[in-house]
Amino acid sequence: MSCYNVDLKVKIKTPKMEDFHMLSNSNAKYLYFSVAQTIAHHSVTGCNMNTGDLLGSGTISGPEKHERGSIMELCWGGKEPISLPNDETRTFLQDGDTIMLEGIAHGNGFNVGFGNCGGEVLPALDESHFF
Repeated sequence: MSCYNVDLKVKIKTPKMEDFHMLSNSNAKYLYFSVAQTIAHHSVTGCNMNTGDLLGSGTISGPEKHERGSIMELCWGGKEPISLPNDETRTFLQDGDTIMLEGIAHGNGFNVGFGNCGGEVLPALDESHFF
């Protein structure tokens, strides 16, 4: 069980939208393994940890539908398209979509924000860029 209370938000903005729309709102408390357990599992097999090493948690999904941590889970593998406020739908990200990730840790009388992390899906380059 995780001992961290970190609110996690995923927002989307399509080229046709003016503002971001909340896709998912979950929390790090739903991690299957704590950070300490993850490090122990990683290192017990002989893989040493070094300064600067990063470990990823994977998708963090909560028990409710709006807490699913990925678009694949939110749209149930493409079977339930996600409705956006401007009448668009998504089962996968499309060129021009921008995703914004946010995290805020809550402690005893304090909150710590991690800042936003976002990116836009760009079209694939054609083969002429590689030769």
